[in-house]
Amino acid sequence: MIHIYSKSLQRLILAVSLVIPLISHAQEKGLTLKQFAGIWSGSLKVQTTQIRLVMNVSFNEADSMTVTFDSPDQGVLDLPTNKVTLTDDSIYVSAGAIGGKFTGKMNKEETAIAGYWQQGGMSIAVTMERLGKRVIVNRPQEPKPPFPYRSEEVIFPNGRDGFDLSGTLTVPDGAGRYPAAILITGSGPQNRDEELAGHKPFLVLADFLTRKGFAVLRYDDRGVGKSKGEFKKATTFDFATDAEAALNFLKTRPEIDSTKIGLIGHSEGGLVAPIVASERKDIAFILLMAGPGLTGEQILLLQSALISRTEGADEASIKSNEKLSKDIYTVLKKNLDNEKVARKITTLMADFNKKNARDTSYHPMPEKELNLQIESLTSPWFRCFLTLNPEVYLSKVTCPLLAINGGLDLQVPPKENLEAIEKALIFGGNSDYVVEELPGLNHLFQTAKTGSPSEYAKIEETISPAALDMIWKWLEKNVGRVR
Repeated sequence: MIHIYSKSLQRLILAVSLVIPLISHAQEKGLTLKQFAGIWSGSLKVQTTQIRLVMNVSFNEADSMTVTFDSPDQGVLDLPTNKVTLTDDSIYVSAGAIGGKFTGKMNKEETAIAGYWQQGGMSIAVTMERLGKRVIVNRPQEPKPPFPYRSEEVIFPNGRDGFDLSGTLTVPDGAGRYPAAILITGSGPQNRDEELAGHKPFLVLADFLTRKGFAVLRYDDRGVGKSKGEFKKATTFDFATDAEAALNFLKTRPEIDSTKIGLIGHSEGGLVAPIVASERKDIAFILLMAGPGLTGEQILLLQSALISRTEGADEASIKSNEKLSKDIYTVLKKNLDNEKVARKITTLMADFNKKNARDTSYHPMPEKELNLQIESLTSPWFRCFLTLNPEVYLSKVTCPLLAINGGLDLQVPPKENLEAIEKALIFGGNSDYVVEELPGLNHLFQTAKTGSPSEYAKIEETISPAALDMIWKWLEKNVGRVR
């Protein structure tokens, strides 16, 4: 849930957008395909950030070309393109789904292609040099089979909304009834591993806990992977019914101790968990990993300023963008008519563009992209998230609770959110909790330098051992020794 209206983040749209799938292919005339075939790598300088861009060019027996892009610093590989054209010594590659394109000219030695990446009103010079082999993304914590536990593909119903969810249940080997944890993903469409930036945090966490003696259920969000349902129209409250469906399913399993089932939510999942626990008294514990304590609007304003500042934006720009964001949020809160909202936001952006017209570093948001942003802002999920107050639900939680945040978390800032979580628990009379800030860790609980989202894929570590150790010690104390 990265807010994108700040200037510095607008310049990072390329980095964020490269995760969108594309399509592929084709050729015209000029140099032979074999001369362009290979792996080409360049570096895009976006403000203070260097983003590696890799272009993979291959051809088949039918003499047709296929081009894909990698973004190693985001952990993204093999993104297809929708149009490729060769003319003389130049290549043109279009990534239509993100409005991006690369145009370059090969040198006489056939060792480099000098050109430009264009997207979102920006044109960034880049020289792609030939590489000998693919860039490998290293994820040393990602578990590999064989596993010392049982892993089962499961399907369970969301009876309220009438569709099935799909997930993976891992259970320790041996007879017995085991305590269990349900993993709840963060915002945006996520698969069961909560896969992002080339990492699979929930795969790592599930493996860690199952080796310790916990059964773990992780599942694809509705409308994602093998789960049915529609993600686009869902709100946080809908996701709470999915988590409740997972809870009901685990209570039917003979190998699960139904008195020791808890919820572990990351980011928005750390809001879903209290919503469920505020209504259900059969939940043994909840664990919030970077869960929000403030409203969505408060978090987005803090998040935007922190990330912009870390990426090198000046304070005047941060203040200017904060005012724009507040104005947009006010429009959303005061108007339920999406068409009216669209007109008002378009006017606000036009005024903002005029105010920044003399700033040569400012690039107005293209109309197509603005329309997509308006569509996102007026979605049921965003309207719900903007004003949803976690305090209402946290104050009703009576089971043991652990809330942890990374000290370098720029997406759910630790100080403000942990304080709000603790305040809500005290107000509700729950004294069985631990609230802890873990120094040096980011929103994904990786050991980080700045906490910027641009670091996520560059860090090999998926989850800090310090975070995993704290989670386990708390579970062992509050749920009981299982081995």
